[in-house]
Amino acid sequence: MRVLSGIQPTGNLHLGNYLGAIRNWVKMQDEMDSESQCFFFLADMHSITVHEGREQRIRNVRDMAAALVAAGIDPDRSVLFNQARVPAHAELCWLLNGTARIGWLNRMTQFKDKAGKDREGASVGLFVYPVLQAADILLYQASHVPVGEDQKQHLELCRDIATKFNTDFGRDVFTLPAPIIPKESARIMSLRDGTAKMSKSDPSDLSRINLTDDDDAIMAKVKKAKSDQDMLPETAEGLAGRPEATNLVGILATMTGRTTDAVCAEFAGKGFGAFKPVLGEVLVETLRPIRERFLQLRTDDAMLDAILDKGAAKAAAAAEPTLRAAYDAMGLMR
Repeated sequence: MRVLSGIQPTGNLHLGNYLGAIRNWVKMQDEMDSESQCFFFLADMHSITVHEGREQRIRNVRDMAAALVAAGIDPDRSVLFNQARVPAHAELCWLLNGTARIGWLNRMTQFKDKAGKDREGASVGLFVYPVLQAADILLYQASHVPVGEDQKQHLELCRDIATKFNTDFGRDVFTLPAPIIPKESARIMSLRDGTAKMSKSDPSDLSRINLTDDDDAIMAKVKKAKSDQDMLPETAEGLAGRPEATNLVGILATMTGRTTDAVCAEFAGKGFGAFKPVLGEVLVETLRPIRERFLQLRTDDAMLDAILDKGAAKAAAAAEPTLRAAYDAMGLMR
């Protein structure tokens, strides 16, 4: 079994990243047997679809590496690297551009959402973004890819590209990856709007809990989080139509490894004045060691670069046979 997943290096992780993906990555890493391997990469080549200064991009990659290690990714047990250190990603993406079809890309909802009404003003990179994602996955013969609901379409496209390539050239060059959708995966919403995902792009810092927030900041954000005046119900079914209440109950359930029904049962008949201090304390105690480790790691650029260099060397070695096979199947002499 070979698992691969990536994350945009946008600087510090927030609670949505951590509970939605990173915690599951750490769990997968810890449960891997000796015959399996996890590849985790920082998608800095994907990040060029948004303009960013050179120094900021470098800082974001190093900070994200520090955050992942602080959250539990072990560079000695998993392969942790950034895309740009492994040129095979860009090479395979170009080869797959000959297989992917414009009609397929035109159907990608993420491009439509990000480009909005100004599709003519969007970068070519944003349009072919899913082809690079396919290359990221296929390069390592990944058997499984952890995905959320919003990424399922990208994995389906990846499988379509792999199938067409294998068929066109009559060789089984690429493995068709299967999705991993953890049952316990959490979709964490904004603390200011229970219908929007928690995101670093939200202009209000009160909408998210950053892993760099200190104890007081975490407690203050939880207390200011949008809720409602109704009492908590006995079961999760009673949260229907209450997005902010659903989000806060879901966060506590995920942090404590319980069901939302169990959390509702504990706080049934109580308001958020009683609920929020408990949630705040759980978040403070869980995130404090991650924050402290992150702040320590991010001061050592040489060590972070060494981790990424080591991971890139492993990734490049794993990628080379697939890249060579793709060139050969197409009759491209190297």
